[in-house]
Amino acid sequence: MATVKVTERLEASADSVWDLFRDFGGVDRYSKGIERCEVEGDGVGAVRTLAMGAITLQERLEAFDDAGRRLQYSIVSGPLPFENYLATVEVSEDGNGCRVDWSSTFDPTGVTEEQAIGIVEGVYKGGIAGIRETLGV
Repeated sequence: MATVKVTERLEASADSVWDLFRDFGGVDRYSKGIERCEVEGDGVGAVRTLAMGAITLQERLEAFDDAGRRLQYSIVSGPLPFENYLATVEVSEDGNGCRVDWSSTFDPTGVTEEQAIGIVEGVYKGGIAGIRETLGV
């Protein structure tokens, strides 16, 4: 099983960053590659379908702690080279800004562990960069 963790500090309030992450159906607000996001269901168990060109990916909300600014989601289906994917996003106060911890565990399939880790790290860093851009920080 592979593990990835990306931690970055943002010059924005934890509440403003969490507002973007907590909107499970609003990932397209900060992720440039997402053309469309549709959600079926509410709360834990909701499934979002992400359209990125010819690629479609489904993710399920597995845990949600609004007060703790933490959520978990899994990949239900899609063409990515891993299985048993479970990601955790946590946003915490850090001085006059905040810290984002985005981590996951998964089993690489069809690619090396190093390649799979590179893909996931790129997604997390791109998402955090998108949040910076969306918030202007």
